[in-house]
Amino acid sequence: MKRIAVFWILLMSLTMACQTKNSQDKETLVPEFNKILDSLKVKGSVLIYSFTDKTYYSNDFSWAKTGIIPASTFKIPNSIIALEIGVIKNDSDVFKWNGEKRWNKKWEQDLTFKEAFQVSCVPCYQEVARKIGVERMKDYLNKLNYKEMVFDKNTIDNFWLDGESKISQIQQIQFLKRFYFSELPISKRNETIVKSIMLIEKTDEYTLSGKTGLSAKNDLYNGWFVGYFEIKNNIYFFATNLEPMKKEAANEDFYSARINATKQAFKNLNFLK
Repeated sequence: MKRIAVFWILLMSLTMACQTKNSQDKETLVPEFNKILDSLKVKGSVLIYSFTDKTYYSNDFSWAKTGIIPASTFKIPNSIIALEIGVIKNDSDVFKWNGEKRWNKKWEQDLTFKEAFQVSCVPCYQEVARKIGVERMKDYLNKLNYKEMVFDKNTIDNFWLDGESKISQIQQIQFLKRFYFSELPISKRNETIVKSIMLIEKTDEYTLSGKTGLSAKNDLYNGWFVGYFEIKNNIYFFATNLEPMKKEAANEDFYSARINATKQAFKNLNFLK
């Protein structure tokens, strides 16, 4: 009985410690973000996490905690797994174009792994997922704590684009934090490669890394932009998820809105000039 009692005391202590750690993160509502979204004719949520003050900032925390299909943001864990397993050796591995017409003209050419990530080549990453296979994909997603992906042998090459898989903005940031701070069970080499292909923009003021994503269900488009800003000595993580205000086809304005809304939100918080 004493052993059982000691066990439960230790278990409760551990649980309380975890709860205390999580409770350190604060949530600050920023209604001004809605004005940014209105000006871009979109709706949704911009979620920013400041590592220095352990605070989440958003205009809509309910939206930010709702699971949504990850779309091409899944190329981040997909890339990690491909490198860990050896399906992809390095960022210069080449995907040969078979000559078939593709939805995006940028995909109609041979692409290196780095280029395929940066132009979000869906056929390239579908090939990667098929080579990884169902069992290894599930095993690694479990190791990465990248939950709620639903797939089988019939959907292994499109589950992040269509189906029941989902991830919230909060979960996106939690995953990116573990990745950035080398807390994932992956090699330093592969972590470095993925960080390099995620690089979007580098200026004197900041370094921006991330990935966009786009999905459509019942003609309703949903757009992601996730990643992190390294600004001076600080690191800020973000996950933006948007939809057009009207039920219409996604266009260039909607594509750019994901990035523009994120940058404007950072400026609103005075994190960016």
